[in-house]
Amino acid sequence: MLASTLMLIALLCAGVLFPVPYSEMSPGPTVNTLGEHDGEPVLQIEGRKTYPTDGHLNMTTVRVTSADYRMNLVEAVYGWLAHDNKVVPHDTLYPDGKTEEQSTQENAEEFSQSQESAKVAALKQLDVPVKSWVIVSTVVKGSPSEGKLHAGDVIKTVDGKTVKEPADVAELVTEHKPGEDVVFTIVPAKEQAAAEKANRAATKTEKVTITATASDDGGEKRAIVGISAGTDHTFPFSIDIKLADVGGPSAGLMFALGIYDKLTPAASPAARSSPAPAPSTTTARSGRSAGSR
Repeated sequence: MLASTLMLIALLCAGVLFPVPYSEMSPGPTVNTLGEHDGEPVLQIEGRKTYPTDGHLNMTTVRVTSADYRMNLVEAVYGWLAHDNKVVPHDTLYPDGKTEEQSTQENAEEFSQSQESAKVAALKQLDVPVKSWVIVSTVVKGSPSEGKLHAGDVIKTVDGKTVKEPADVAELVTEHKPGEDVVFTIVPAKEQAAAEKANRAATKTEKVTITATASDDGGEKRAIVGISAGTDHTFPFSIDIKLADVGGPSAGLMFALGIYDKLTPAASPAARSSPAPAPSTTTARSGRSAGSR
C-alpha cells in the first residue's frame, strides 16, 4: 500500500515537473465591437457625424499559451479532456523556433493590418475616398536592402515604372537576374510622416539602388531584394480601434461592419440580428488575449 502511494506521488510529481512539447488553445473573451471594452468604446470616430448603435457585432478570440511557456503533462492531459480546449504540438503554433517576441510582433502587425483593412472596406462601402500608396512593410535583416530601405518608405517607382499595388514591386524585381541592380524611387518614411502631420503632399524623393540577390527557398533561383511591400492609407477623419492585448489577423469583418454602422443612420441587418456572440473572420489564429501564459 505504501509503495503504491509513493509510486502515485512520484508519477504526479513527474507530471507536474516535466514539460511536454505541446501548447493549448482555449476560448478567449468575446467583445462587442459596437460597445465598450475596459470602460471605453471599441470604435472611436472623430471628425465625422456618427449615429447611436445598440446591436451586437461580436468578435471572438482564442487564448493561446505563449511561445516560451511549456505545459506539463498534467496540464496537457487536462487540456485534452476539457471540452472547450485544444492541445496541439508546440511547433504547430510556433514553427521554426519562433520566440515570444517574434510571435507578439507578428500578431500585432497582423492585427494592425486587419484594422486598416476594416477601415478601408467600411469607407469604400460608404463611397468615402481613401488615399493609398505602396510602402516598404518589412526589411529582411542581412538582405541587400538593409540600411538602404526602411519600413514605411513609400515606393513610387521601380526602375522608373510606377508602382500601384504591392504585387507590382515583386513583379518588377523578379524581371531582373540575381546580381543586377534594381532602382527604387522612394519617399523616405520620415518625410512621409512629416507631410501627413502637416497635411501636405510629400515632395522629397530619393533614388535607391539595390543589388538583387538570389532566393534560397529551394525552388528556381529568382531575384529578390529582401523587402515585403504593403499598402498604407490616409483617412479623411479619425478612426481608432481601442482593443489591447489582442493580436492576429481576425475581426476585420466585425470592425468593418461596426464602423459602417456607426457612420450610417440605421443599424445593419447583421447588428440587428446578432444579439449573441458571433465569430470573427478567422478563429484558428485569432490572436493572443490578455490571459496568455
